[in-house]
Amino acid sequence: MRSFAICGALDTTELHELAQLTRHVCLESEATVFAQANIATSFFNVHEGTLRQYKLLPDSRRQILGFALPGDFLGLSSVPQHEFSADAIGRVALCQFSKESFATFAENRPRLLCRIIEMAGRELARAQEHMVSLGRRSAEEKVASFLIGWRDRLSGIGRGGEILPLPMRRLDIADHLGLTVETVSRTFSKFERNGVIQIFAGSVVLLDVPRAETLSGIVD
Repeated sequence: MRSFAICGALDTTELHELAQLTRHVCLESEATVFAQANIATSFFNVHEGTLRQYKLLPDSRRQILGFALPGDFLGLSSVPQHEFSADAIGRVALCQFSKESFATFAENRPRLLCRIIEMAGRELARAQEHMVSLGRRSAEEKVASFLIGWRDRLSGIGRGGEILPLPMRRLDIADHLGLTVETVSRTFSKFERNGVIQIFAGSVVLLDVPRAETLSGIVD
């Protein structure tokens, strides 16, 4: 994952120095990496697996903000507390860094800071696209844009292919898209009936990519 992660900006000596500051963490499915409103003391880099990032509303409803993949850097915030929670979807492996020691390490390494800014920019772009999806797209457009966006993210870390793994549950997708789980399931079934996708346990195959891209409502 080096080429996709923050460490891709470091040389061999710097990697060795960063390794001295790193704690390797393995968590089982549904384990909490960090919780909303807790004091943020660490940064995390995803090495393997998938995480759900979500915010709990005052009435206990859950809004899933996104899903973290290998290479993603978590914990950047302008406030002392975590603004959302992160849980494991399946087994995950993470690199954990103390915020204080990492900040000292990064001070005089402009390439590392540029890589972090670049990753933060991509995360902001995904968040803006998600806002548009929540506010302006139909259920079919939301589901299609999720599938196309997920395909593109997997391809970006070298994990693209005919089969599109979906480790998250339908309920997770629903809470991400602002839909009911019934609507998500009906939309998946409709896409399959219309030959857009083929559904398997824990994955789908995009049978008609142009149609899926058109349904997504995303304009390049």
